[in-house]
Amino acid sequence: MATVVRTDHLTKDFFVGFWRQRPHRALDAVSMDIASGEVFGLLGPNGAGKSTTLKLLLHLLWPSSGRIELLGRPAGDIATRRRVGFLPEQPTFYDHLTAEELLTYFAGLFGYAGEERRRRVGAMLDLVGLGDDRRRPLRQLSKGLVQRVGLAQALVNDPELVILDEPMSGLDPLGRRQIRDLILRLRDEGRTVLFSSHILSDAELLCSRVGILSRGHLVAAAGLAEFTASVGRGWEVVVADLSPDVADRLQGRVRRLARLADRRYSLELPPEIRPEPLVAELAAAGASLVSVMSLRATLEDVFLERLASDDTSPTAGPRSRDAPW
Repeated sequence: MATVVRTDHLTKDFFVGFWRQRPHRALDAVSMDIASGEVFGLLGPNGAGKSTTLKLLLHLLWPSSGRIELLGRPAGDIATRRRVGFLPEQPTFYDHLTAEELLTYFAGLFGYAGEERRRRVGAMLDLVGLGDDRRRPLRQLSKGLVQRVGLAQALVNDPELVILDEPMSGLDPLGRRQIRDLILRLRDEGRTVLFSSHILSDAELLCSRVGILSRGHLVAAAGLAEFTASVGRGWEVVVADLSPDVADRLQGRVRRLARLADRRYSLELPPEIRPEPLVAELAAAGASLVSVMSLRATLEDVFLERLASDDTSPTAGPRSRDAPW
């Protein structure tokens, strides 16, 4: 499968301060590959370097060191730019224009004209769910509707690679669901989608692979299944007809014991302890088994674990709070 995005030790330093400027490393030796047709989520807390990474890919910023390739060409290649769509985190448009007028302008920049341009503009506005609001000035639209207009302009040139910076920002639950469906549709059409987010539930629903940034370091990058398999959560055993005396004896042997109802308990075991011996012991004590369930790690579990690991890393070093990104 072809590689659409490749970074090799991508590093970006900013100089901060007024009288005596000092370097601040916003991105530190980030190397990653994104394959054709996948949805890749770039995750991290605010200030982790997500927007900086996307701006470097788009040649809106220049790296201090390292190498970038998009669609097999160096970043900034003019021919490549026609094949890429981008939605910034906080899009700023000509707010006296309507959504139709704005999209007509952008479509013209990509060479669409006449009836083809009108058809393309209408199709993109329909795609993002913009109805009669498309004929209102942008200054009268809510933040969520402006976000939809921004997504439409990111798709107006029929891009092979779509880069979205916090695409769910400002959207209500219905809007977020529509954008999620749209991202999955782009994937099904064979396009590559790279988006940044700090909303882990969206990433877990959409992404085939994710990368986690923390303080400019890429602390992990893998498929979702690989991530969640790497963090064991253990087992939950639910039993009925368990006597209080037996429950008391189990307190020190299980990770958590909770009474759900009269003589009905939930017992949580760590991943290194198999549930079968405990189930047999409980059956011998007169309890009846209700269920045994493997506790699956979520993306949030992995995310928090990797951030905690990076916080204690001796090589992470302090980070300035006054960086521009």
